[in-house]
Amino acid sequence: MYSYKDIRTVHLEITQRCQAACPMCDRNENGGADNRHIDNSELSLADCQAIFPSDFIEQLNTMYMCGNLGDPIVAKDTLEVFDLFRHNNQQMWLSMNTNAGAKSAEWWRELAKIIGSRGAVIFSVDGLRDTNHLYRQNVNWDNVERNMRAFIDAGGRARWDFIIFGHNEHQVEEAEQLAHDWGVERFQKKKSGRFFSATSKKKDTHQAVNRKGSQTQLLEKPKKLDNQNLALLKQKEIEKTYGTMMGYYDKCSIKCKVVEEKNIFITAEGLLMPCCWTAGRMYKWWHKDPRVEQIWDFIDRAGGKEGIDVIDNDLKSVIDGNLLQDIQQSWNLPSIEQGKLGVCAMKCGTEFDPFAEQFR
Repeated sequence: MYSYKDIRTVHLEITQRCQAACPMCDRNENGGADNRHIDNSELSLADCQAIFPSDFIEQLNTMYMCGNLGDPIVAKDTLEVFDLFRHNNQQMWLSMNTNAGAKSAEWWRELAKIIGSRGAVIFSVDGLRDTNHLYRQNVNWDNVERNMRAFIDAGGRARWDFIIFGHNEHQVEEAEQLAHDWGVERFQKKKSGRFFSATSKKKDTHQAVNRKGSQTQLLEKPKKLDNQNLALLKQKEIEKTYGTMMGYYDKCSIKCKVVEEKNIFITAEGLLMPCCWTAGRMYKWWHKDPRVEQIWDFIDRAGGKEGIDVIDNDLKSVIDGNLLQDIQQSWNLPSIEQGKLGVCAMKCGTEFDPFAEQFR
């Protein structure tokens, strides 16, 4: 796939913790109880200093914090970790994705200072005062507005990602105008790919619940075709050609997104994976035993979690180990049953890409 000296991008999941309870996020059960398979792991500044040598940081073009389970603003050492990367590389791009609902205005002003002009924050805000919390459960709008404006007013470059649902699609234009008024440099309408099922059963809704398990918002696909993810409309065509979506995943060619970016993903446990999608198969909350997922076969062949731990092991030795090569070699196998890594086919198959279609 690539070697240590080739890496140019680090995707860092600094924490599994989050103050929000988004119903389509794997860290909780539809917005309710926490995922029983995670332990709220978090990387400290000391961890990151141990993982990333200064000469490695110097070779990077990009470091961004996002991940699968947590929000960077909840982590204790987020500012210090950004400063570590900036101190060792003045030219690299720094960014993070966040719900914006935590920390003080002063914290956000300091973040703007550290990142500077070579970086940005992507604010995941899916509505306005009366709707954002319907998906971003437990996120307070007053905090969002205060923090976004503090960051921008301190010179920070802000981008706004707005996931379009049935309950907020009437506010897209108003939100875009508000973004302009606040000084956001780019407003991105996101056409969610999460209303998708690999079976032939349609998935037009998703029922959210709260921490007590009571039903809250019924999330619905946008009604306007222009606001829907066009890849999902292609599903019938794929199934007609390949019989089923699984038939497509067995046969499809894979063009790996992170190979092009020369990217690695570091989880909040300090584990190295090629991307957030492969790591995202590790702890699905609906499994009694999360190890039923295929990705664990690859992890086990790499020595288990201990073999891909970049806190206790040298980063170079893990990158140059057999995990990344093993995954890449699987793409040429005849089917998922025979060892082709299914999540790679789902996320990087060349004929069906709900992820890329979110941004079109």
